[in-house]
Amino acid sequence: MLLTPVYAADHPEGAPWEALPVVGIFGANASGKSNVLDALQYMAHMVRWSFRENEPGAGIVRHPFALDEAMLAEPSSFVVDVQLDGVRHTYGFSLDDERIVEEWMYSYPKKKQRTIFHRHGDDFEYGEHSPKSLREVAKLAEPNVLFLSLAARSRQEDLQHIYEWFRHIAWRTSSKDYMFPSLPGVFDDFNRLTDLLRAADTGIVGTEMIDESDAEYAARVNRTWTGEGKAPPRRKRLRFRHQGVDGNATFAMSDQSTGTQYLYRLGRLAFRSLDLGSLLVVDELDSSLHPFLAAKLINLFRDPRINTRGAQLIFTSHDVSLLGRIQGEQVLLRDHIWFTEKNECGATELFAISDFKPRGEENRERRYLAGRYGAVPQIDDELFATALAAREEPGDVPAES
Repeated sequence: MLLTPVYAADHPEGAPWEALPVVGIFGANASGKSNVLDALQYMAHMVRWSFRENEPGAGIVRHPFALDEAMLAEPSSFVVDVQLDGVRHTYGFSLDDERIVEEWMYSYPKKKQRTIFHRHGDDFEYGEHSPKSLREVAKLAEPNVLFLSLAARSRQEDLQHIYEWFRHIAWRTSSKDYMFPSLPGVFDDFNRLTDLLRAADTGIVGTEMIDESDAEYAARVNRTWTGEGKAPPRRKRLRFRHQGVDGNATFAMSDQSTGTQYLYRLGRLAFRSLDLGSLLVVDELDSSLHPFLAAKLINLFRDPRINTRGAQLIFTSHDVSLLGRIQGEQVLLRDHIWFTEKNECGATELFAISDFKPRGEENRERRYLAGRYGAVPQIDDELFATALAAREEPGDVPAES
């Protein structure tokens, strides 16, 4: 799978390169929306961990396109374009089951391509401005380990910043829920999270932190501490205050609704991404989240007064209301909307709504549901009705005990 940069369609030729603050991916079930996020997640995992996880001679674990046998032997390719400190960078690699086939990194100061390194198997090329220390690191590169993963561990400054970009991606997906480093500082966005929960009409009027009780602490220490080194610190617990008949009552996170818990965890990731100027990836943004709240979250990244560091939100959703207006405001601009669809070979195709040149005043929700943009399920009504009407004969299904 190839990941390419997301540009604004209306971006004037010759203007500074710039990516979108928000990308929403819509499509039918099993159209490959999650596959797009999985590809980025795989790329980030390889960058961060191939140096540690890929043993010499052990090959590479990957997931090539399985519906075409010829593709199983073809390399998988991944590319991202990232703007760091105002300078565009391109990083990518191709790999098969055994080795890194190709890997490259370019920067574009003053809009001109500058090679940092280009790897072809075991051979490396460097640009005239590349530090000589990269050549020494390359001597240690294993065939199944990314050079970026190795060089970042060797503190190569020219590669460290793009490694950090991958490291700071926050994930809210079915396969990974990455929360930023825990204590200390885990509650540095405590007040904003409280305001978010209060504003979302969750019934919460406040939050507070309490130390675990002496009994809880003693039980945990006895269960987990071997007696060597320092004893573990006392934990703090988050409690939520709700307005009751007789005043405020406090409850634990586990006592909150599924929607409140989802909003709290997502809010933590969003605020930290905005603070760092990093990427937040969310699969099924509409899961347990009202469209009003989803729209407000999207607007945090769209508003330049809030998103001052260039943070980005990439999400998937089935909620077509996000294609239109909510409370009188357009949730997503034309360039923010992308679709996935399976082609005749079963491969996922990703395309933008701007490909259809929609008019600004057209009803995107209605046109999408009418199939004007594609990316909707093709339902066989007769087969669907037959499946619903089918009955099992007595004795076909074991009785429940």
